[in-house]
Amino acid sequence: MSKPSFHDLINGDKPVLVDFYADWCGPCKQQTPILKQLTERVGDAIRIVKIDVDRAQAAANQYQIRSIPTMILFKNGKIVWRQSGVQPLHTLEGLVKQFGS
Repeated sequence: MSKPSFHDLINGDKPVLVDFYADWCGPCKQQTPILKQLTERVGDAIRIVKIDVDRAQAAANQYQIRSIPTMILFKNGKIVWRQSGVQPLHTLEGLVKQFGS
């Protein structure tokens, strides 16, 4: 079975948190363990997708990513939340509670 496309992912029922990052970005490296903790706490209530802005420049341009890390939460294909900078675990957990399926 092939991997779903980005379009298919963000248009599903499950909320999708997209982390736009780069390997060379210090704050992005700080965000990674927070996202792992989030996954451990909320399980499959949300899908987390990491997009490297250097490798996926078209996606970065489409969503006008100007600073990284930038996180965008999609629900049913719509942006319901967007924030740049490292996001603390409690903020991300709150989003899952607010928008989780």
